[in-house]
Amino acid sequence: MLNEVGVFDVVIVGGGIVGLGSALALSEQVPGCSIALLEKEPKLAAHQTGHNSGVIHAGIYYKPGSAKARLCVEGVDLLLEFCRENGVAVDRCGKLIVATSELELPSLQELYERGTANGVPGLELVGPERAREIEPHARAVRALYSPGTSIVDFEEVANTMAAQLEKRGTEIYRRARVRAIRRDGGILKLNTHTVSVIARNLINCAGLHADRIARLMGVDPRVQVVPFRGEYYTLHPDCKKIRGLIYPVPDPQFPFLGVHFTKRIHGGYEAGPNAVLAFAREGYTMRDVSFTDLREMFTFIGFWRMGWKYWRTEVYEVYRSLSRRAFLRALRKLVPDLQDDDLMPGGSGVRAQTISREGELVGDFQIIDAPHAIHVLNAPSPAATASIAIGRHIATRAATAFGLNK
Repeated sequence: MLNEVGVFDVVIVGGGIVGLGSALALSEQVPGCSIALLEKEPKLAAHQTGHNSGVIHAGIYYKPGSAKARLCVEGVDLLLEFCRENGVAVDRCGKLIVATSELELPSLQELYERGTANGVPGLELVGPERAREIEPHARAVRALYSPGTSIVDFEEVANTMAAQLEKRGTEIYRRARVRAIRRDGGILKLNTHTVSVIARNLINCAGLHADRIARLMGVDPRVQVVPFRGEYYTLHPDCKKIRGLIYPVPDPQFPFLGVHFTKRIHGGYEAGPNAVLAFAREGYTMRDVSFTDLREMFTFIGFWRMGWKYWRTEVYEVYRSLSRRAFLRALRKLVPDLQDDDLMPGGSGVRAQTISREGELVGDFQIIDAPHAIHVLNAPSPAATASIAIGRHIATRAATAFGLNK
């Protein structure tokens, strides 16, 4: 017999940084609101939050007027303020986006115009001489410099949020994977492996499993999460060829930024990631296979339509995953004198990419309302950067939709 707890005003499913940010904002906007947060893992921030690159994105890449653009730019200031107030280390190391051929110049110009339209401060288009001053080993025909781009440990940010929430009375349940959701009148009953939670309303921030939580509530999201693994190499400590962040000009048709160089807040550098279709929603290696996840993927028409559109790109990503030489070649486009012995095996992360039935890679944040629920169906990068802004947006919607201010 599970221990039954509640009744809470709101239960939040998912202990990543978006779920925590939503709980934090809700506790601020609606004082006295009783909140429970359910995380299926033994620790918080165990998946996308704890496996990302740690970059606080400035807001350069996103279409002006989109939720990503607005919430990222707003979220940068909120996140930096949160880190200052709570003693979380931030390194303002700067980012250089380099065009390595004349063909990339129109896309680089578009990035500059997007970033400027989004209100990103300090953006500067620079020539090869200035680019070499910033990153002496980078190769650039022209480059876009973002001096304000910073890095942080997002897992530390998440745990700091959790500590504040617990002080405010939020109940956080770990090892609480949601198995079933039943509606009984105006009450929701969520059964997990460890506890049964009673709540009036639900906010779904389940990341890699967000579409499944929506379906447990009887909602057809008309999209499905498809996991893409991003694999990294770590730069050898003797490699002194990178100062901050060096990125390529991204493919405008594909919502991934391409392999790049990232400085880490606790020391060292990473090179990557690629974007390989994973065989499990938590498939951090090629050996991680979930037949349940594969069956869902292969029976979803949007997956096959996506594959038809992007098969050439994905074949190359798989090849680059299997070939260290191909990975090194891609990195050498940015830093030509990088050597094979500069690279050491690194970690990986999994991105929850939402796919529509038409086979489109959903580009913007996707947050939908349902009776007594809000579902965050698509929140990939820059969701960590924007987490506090996303949380405030969700809390405002929740306060109105759930009648919490009455």
